[in-house]
Amino acid sequence: MANSIVVIGGVACGPKAASRARRLDPTAEITLIERGELLSYAGCGMPYYIQGEIATTDELMSTPAGVVRDAAFFKNVKAIRCLGRTLAERIDRKQKLVEVVSLESGEKSAIPYDKLVLATGADAVLPPIPGADLKNVFRLNHPYDAEGIRTAVTDGCQHAVIVGAGLIGLEVAEALKARGLSVSMVEMMPTVVPALLDADMAYHLQKHLGAKGVTVHTGTKVASFEGDDTGHVTAVITDTCRIEADLVLIAIGVRPNVTLARDAGLDIGDTGAIKVNAQMQTSDPDIYAGGDCVENIHRLTGQPCYVPLGSTANKHGRVIGDNITGGNTTFPGVLGTVIFKAFDVNVGRVGLSEKDCVKLDIAFLVALTPGPDRAHYYPTAKPMVLKVISHAQTGKLLGVQAVGAGDVAKRIDIAATALSYGAMTQDLAELDLAYAPPFSSAVDLLAHAANVIDNKAKGVALAISPVGLKAKLDAGDDFVLLDVRSPKEVAAMPFTDARVINIPLGMLRTRLAELPRDKEIITFCKISVRGYEAQRILNGEGFDNVCFLDGGLMAWPYPMTAAVTK
Repeated sequence: MANSIVVIGGVACGPKAASRARRLDPTAEITLIERGELLSYAGCGMPYYIQGEIATTDELMSTPAGVVRDAAFFKNVKAIRCLGRTLAERIDRKQKLVEVVSLESGEKSAIPYDKLVLATGADAVLPPIPGADLKNVFRLNHPYDAEGIRTAVTDGCQHAVIVGAGLIGLEVAEALKARGLSVSMVEMMPTVVPALLDADMAYHLQKHLGAKGVTVHTGTKVASFEGDDTGHVTAVITDTCRIEADLVLIAIGVRPNVTLARDAGLDIGDTGAIKVNAQMQTSDPDIYAGGDCVENIHRLTGQPCYVPLGSTANKHGRVIGDNITGGNTTFPGVLGTVIFKAFDVNVGRVGLSEKDCVKLDIAFLVALTPGPDRAHYYPTAKPMVLKVISHAQTGKLLGVQAVGAGDVAKRIDIAATALSYGAMTQDLAELDLAYAPPFSSAVDLLAHAANVIDNKAKGVALAISPVGLKAKLDAGDDFVLLDVRSPKEVAAMPFTDARVINIPLGMLRTRLAELPRDKEIITFCKISVRGYEAQRILNGEGFDNVCFLDGGLMAWPYPMTAAVTK
């Protein structure tokens, strides 16, 4: 008798699981249930459709050959029956039935299954803010939402406010700015992308947003939306200001859609998503789940986490397709790898952040290493800042963050590979990476960061973070800031503070008498290489209270001026 497979959810994980199952079991009866009209669309491409980089939403649903993945495609190519505009209302686990209702006709029916797949995804969070139902207040959860935003822009909207400075919010900010709108962002947390980057890295991104004309309000809560007598939004009211708006996007995150699973008595994890094992089985061995509705296991901590991503959903789908046709494939978990672009800046992270380490009580070392993504003399070299986090006791690599115009993806992918195999941080310095000036520097920035970590672990490199120096400046502490750059560099990028003494590195050994031996000295330069060299010189000359600014001025995310001193 043919294996009866029912898949609920037709966006990413569901179609992948169904297609994989079909390739492995040509005789299976496979039914795909989707409450919407559209199947297998690339939700991650919606901001670029809004921007106009993608002409039609059909391109988000097409194969590489240009064929739209609609119900006819799944029927003719994959022999999968698709029930669009059909809502799965209830799962009868005892009878192994899925009770459904047609959203077009209202007709109800029950579909039997041997194996059931839940790929119900996630819904955009819509907070209970007064005025959230006004016209031109959008979420971005579906191509129809993207079409609505694009239509609003075409119809003449000029002032956009994005509530939430996360991944989707930043991508749409760029899209709307490119379409000529003024763009403001309101984020409740102190920094942009708070779930992805540590504050010292997020500040670099936030500065770039400001340089591109995006007004960012961090640490700010939305109180309400105002509208006119036609029901259209006109302003966003926050706890600190009123922002004019004729288009609003609420992008404060997503929530896993687990109602069907919970009502069926399936286990829900502490993250609020469906709990699954390594085979993607739920607490019912005949029901599998994947995509944005499930929780994952973090490979480094072994703890459940919720990291909804299209790439992960497709991996889930393949594992599920194997297992519902008799296989025993496992999903190893996630590393929280994320990458995106915001205007001219690329941003990525993988593994644990400094915030994660503090929360988990993990002792760690950090290296901030700014520099070019290829040989500094090569004409297409572009800058970036890397943050590498290492376990203080074991030397194990824990995480990497990157922000900059340079090739961030390469470094994040190298780090993700290293983390997947439990690499030590120093392994990054020993990888036989491809080198030529158009592609990398002779010592890649990741290798440089690993060497900095090694020097710190051995007590050779003594550094203070930008956050730490900023705190000392704000407190009005008495210390010396030793700038070892050339006069030309200082004139081009001055750091104005009464505590600064400028002695170029090449003159330091002959001008030691100008420096006090009874004060802390913090050395710095552009990217910290000369700052570190100066620290070693001073240590060798008997100065015992010296450190360098980690990452130098290129990693300094604050204004190049003194804080208010006390």
